[in-house]
Amino acid sequence: MAEAGRSVLNEAWGRIPQTRETAAGYGSFTRTRIERVSELLIGSGSFVFALQAFVAALGPGDEREGWHLPLVVAVFGPLAAMIVACLIGRFARVFSALFIVVYFAALALWPAVTVGSQPIPTEEPWTFYLLTVATAAAVIAFPLSLQIAATIAAPLLFGVTRLVQGGFDDRFWVPVGLDVSFAIILGSVLVVLGWTYRSVAANVDETRARAVASYAEAAAAAATERERVAVAALMHDSVLGALLSAERAGTPRERTLAVSMAREALTRLANAEKDAWEGSDEPVDAVRLAEEIESAAREMGIDTAVARKLDEDTPRVPGRVARALVLAAMQAVANAVQHADAVGLAVELRGRAEPGGVTVRVRDAGGGFDIDRIPDDRLGIRGSIQARVTAVGGRTEIESGSSGTTVTLHWESGNRW
Repeated sequence: MAEAGRSVLNEAWGRIPQTRETAAGYGSFTRTRIERVSELLIGSGSFVFALQAFVAALGPGDEREGWHLPLVVAVFGPLAAMIVACLIGRFARVFSALFIVVYFAALALWPAVTVGSQPIPTEEPWTFYLLTVATAAAVIAFPLSLQIAATIAAPLLFGVTRLVQGGFDDRFWVPVGLDVSFAIILGSVLVVLGWTYRSVAANVDETRARAVASYAEAAAAAATERERVAVAALMHDSVLGALLSAERAGTPRERTLAVSMAREALTRLANAEKDAWEGSDEPVDAVRLAEEIESAAREMGIDTAVARKLDEDTPRVPGRVARALVLAAMQAVANAVQHADAVGLAVELRGRAEPGGVTVRVRDAGGGFDIDRIPDDRLGIRGSIQARVTAVGGRTEIESGSSGTTVTLHWESGNRW
């Protein structure tokens, strides 16, 4: 039931329109969108602050000769990359973290590169305008604990370096204190907003996941009941077919066939819980089909090797489809053994990358039969092969003549059932 629930969960989630943002998983539908909106807002806001800081940096700076241009390039280069990354939605975290590291390094170097300058207490350097940008970058790049640390550390580091630059003159304490306080308050607002929206998004995603899981559970229960009805119908048809065949048997050969049909019906009844409709729908490698056919054939006392012709990019096959193909192929093998004495019996598995899909082909060199003259009560081909493959979105081709019979089972990855 757990496997069936996950299968229906996949189907339920597939009903929601999928984009690159939603493909991340069931639990990140809203969170992914919040992250994207945050990147766009922070990228746009950072551009405004960066433009303000760049204009300030174009004027005369406090740095010593030869330091101003390298410092500006070192800071604004990663900042520009961060803004572009936020706007296009690629590598935003990487470039945001890089900008924070470079900006902190620039603040740490500030006392050394401004030695001997005569700063004005009421005129902030260009680095001041990037304090809020640093906090915004932390919201993108770091978890909450590091966001808080960066929000406090960047303004404090700026304040210390500014006081060192001014020689701790009394005129600097009040302006610097106001700058630091303003930066911490504005940065705290950004961090709180980011945490709030992310928390709300996480709660929405969790609620959505529970709702989809609830739907999946109900749908799985309904699907299981439908499957049981289908199994019961198939068992009924198998038993009815065996009884009709026994009633009409007039020759030793016909009686032998009736016994075979009865044995098959009893086997199906005894193994109804193992029908192809049940079990995990987890995709399996195409080569698994060949292994399952060989194993099932050995259980029937038939030693046959499945020829494998698989393209490198052959898609994986859903578990339900794989089981249906294996069971249908084994019915074709059983028919070849029963009606052609396994003369020329050969099984081939073909996997294609374009269009993605698999083909199972069972051949024998018996006398063949007329497909159109198969009685309605014979379900070996109609029920166990054609109906079973059709039920999982595949198709069946049967060619029979005096030179033998070929049963071909096709399934393509784009088919749904």
